[in-house]
Amino acid sequence: MSATRTQAHGSSTPPTQVVPSRRPSPRVYRRRRIVVFSVLAVVLALLVSGGVYTANALGAPIPSAAPQVTDPAPVAAAPQPLALPGFGTYAVGAVGFDGLLAAGSEQQPMPMASIAKVITALVVLDAHPVAAGEGGPDITYTEDDVDIYWDQVAQNSSVAPVVAGSTLSLRESLEAMLLPSGGNYSISIANWAFGSVEGYLTAARTWLDAHGLVNTRLVDTSGLSLDDVSTAAEIVELGKLALADPTVAEIVALPSVEVPEIGKLKNSNKLLGTHGVDGIKTGTTDDAANLLFSADYPVGSRTVTVVGVLLGGETHAVLNDAIAALLDSVAPGFHEVSPLQANEVLAEYDTPWGDTARARTTEGATVVVWNDTPVDVEVRADPLTLASRGAEVGTAVVHAGAQEITVPLVLDASLEDPGAWWRLANPGALDAPKPAQSGSE
Repeated sequence: MSATRTQAHGSSTPPTQVVPSRRPSPRVYRRRRIVVFSVLAVVLALLVSGGVYTANALGAPIPSAAPQVTDPAPVAAAPQPLALPGFGTYAVGAVGFDGLLAAGSEQQPMPMASIAKVITALVVLDAHPVAAGEGGPDITYTEDDVDIYWDQVAQNSSVAPVVAGSTLSLRESLEAMLLPSGGNYSISIANWAFGSVEGYLTAARTWLDAHGLVNTRLVDTSGLSLDDVSTAAEIVELGKLALADPTVAEIVALPSVEVPEIGKLKNSNKLLGTHGVDGIKTGTTDDAANLLFSADYPVGSRTVTVVGVLLGGETHAVLNDAIAALLDSVAPGFHEVSPLQANEVLAEYDTPWGDTARARTTEGATVVVWNDTPVDVEVRADPLTLASRGAEVGTAVVHAGAQEITVPLVLDASLEDPGAWWRLANPGALDAPKPAQSGSE
């Protein structure tokens, strides 16, 4: 019999077949490794790029907010009509105001007459200062001073009494020179202070040059000579210098004074005490009447001091009427303007991430101006990124002629960092890095 077993006839079961196993080829393993490592590389690249983006976004500078500035409109009053003199040369200014408010032939040299004694007083006080309200050093008068008195009388000069052997303080001596316009005292004081009239004239020239009064010429101490000349423009500056000296300012405002050694001295300025006038000095030649005047006027919370001169009046009565009319027209030309209020909003900030703040004035500003001088406000506000409430972020500068007032601007709210989420969500809003610059073009 055959060793092979034969399936029984009629059986439906197929014979069992054993399939031998197959190992994957090396090529298949290589393809699988490539796919796996490619996926890992993509994931890693995404992680790396995301980290770079996050780092860049979080470290990038945030955008600055530009100020939206409110620029106040300039303010100007209507021009003030003036009652100008119809004669002579004149100039009117005011302490603290540059230039002249009104003028006519103001650069024409004219005889000053006794206005020159104001120069004598200031030059002497420059060498021998006297504090306000004090008398200063004593001056003893001799027979030589009595001779000077009679010599001045002979020359038709105004004089004040002098007594040989008397002693007056420097202040009392200046009162005798300035109030009744004692020409003899101008010489005696100059001799005492500088040794001689010539010594005084040398000192006076130096003083005039130092104060820019280059068109003023002196040949004596009193203004008796017609060669003692100046211009109306320079005499106004002289008047301001006189008011800046406390001793002179006090003396010229006195209607009269009692000096024990020589009696009562009356001020020769007949306008004193009227139309706001409180100084300064009369001057009279054979041909003309002059007056260097000052007047004070309240304007809002301030007082304005007007200084002016009119040279060449026919008489002092005519001169005084013209000056009174001029002053009455000048005074209303001053007015107070308040271009800024405290806590006024002049700039606003809106950041891309939603913070808002306003720049406000720390205080108000008030300025007194003359006539139609415009008052303008210049707002200077800085662009901001981050800032705390109360930080100074700019200034508001008030311009009114030569006057300038600066008021700080501060924030009324903080501009804070927008945070990480806003930075990540708004990459296009972040400031691009700016290339470094070196040197100058």
